[in-house]
Amino acid sequence: MVTTVKRPTIADIAREAGVSKGAVSYALNDRPGVSDETRARILAIADRLGFRASAAARALAGAPAKVVGLALRRPASTLGVEPFFMELVSGLEAELSTRSYALLLQMVPDDDPAAEIEVYRQWWIEGRVDGVLLCDVRGDDPRVPAVADIGLPAVVVGPPVAGGLVPSLWSDDAVSVNEAVEHLGGLGHRRIARVAGIPELAHTAARSRAFAAACERLGVTEVTTVSTDYTGEAGARATRELLGARPRPTAIVYDNDIMAIAGLATAQELGFAVPQELSVIAWDDSPICGLVHPPLTALTRDIVAYGANAARLLLAVIAGEPVESRLDEPAHLVARASTAAPPADSRDGPQ
Repeated sequence: MVTTVKRPTIADIAREAGVSKGAVSYALNDRPGVSDETRARILAIADRLGFRASAAARALAGAPAKVVGLALRRPASTLGVEPFFMELVSGLEAELSTRSYALLLQMVPDDDPAAEIEVYRQWWIEGRVDGVLLCDVRGDDPRVPAVADIGLPAVVVGPPVAGGLVPSLWSDDAVSVNEAVEHLGGLGHRRIARVAGIPELAHTAARSRAFAAACERLGVTEVTTVSTDYTGEAGARATRELLGARPRPTAIVYDNDIMAIAGLATAQELGFAVPQELSVIAWDDSPICGLVHPPLTALTRDIVAYGANAARLLLAVIAGEPVESRLDEPAHLVARASTAAPPADSRDGPQ
């Protein structure tokens, strides 16, 4: 025989406390209408019975959901292989947990922005979240005006877009790009390539502009950018294409660590010595960057702290505080063994 456990209700608490259901609702939602003594008795009974109000009931009572939403328009496998998102979520959780907030994470089809907007609309209508974080913003991102129209508190994790309708937490990627290109230029490289991410993303576009400007300023004669989807497979493919060109680059900057690690392995499979024949730089450092051979020179920042700062900014918006976009610390270069001076000769590849 299967025994079902009955979930305690407001009626159960009212019956045991000898008060009306309305009085229980006032006490549970910290509203006036009951004495302090009665409120304390009701809360003690609710705790003993294991009562937990449903999200829908809390919303109807006007209570906050104490939940922040994050919808990602990427394949679910992204979370398993992309250290950036794992560390971002870690930072969000670390800060939210101190305020008794939870994080609601949902993956949506990566080719359907309308589906993501509908997720936000339903979350807000159903009272499931108090605010949301918008990641992977585009230059003309429909989500930004949509959440503003819905009235849903939001923060963009990325460069400010869409007329500043929603505050942003962002870092100046031009600073990081300049450090990478100046490092390679100082070593003597004049043929530099970049394996970039999704070109429509606002931060990718900002990096592309900064990369072109820095290369021009430093007199880099051969500049190539290949766009990808951030996956290791795409990074390996782009590396093969670049190293098969004539003249080939003597250094490659990758827009994330997964592509850089895949590119390193591909270059070594093709017979190129790193860093003697090819220098490699990864954007967004991770522990793996220090474990491969040779360890990767990388643009590093505290992504966990970045996530915590994003959570704090959103909670301030939810609280109705005056909030402006905030510039976070940029990624800085950490030189390791994957970068060196280019080969003295000009041969395009291994014999």
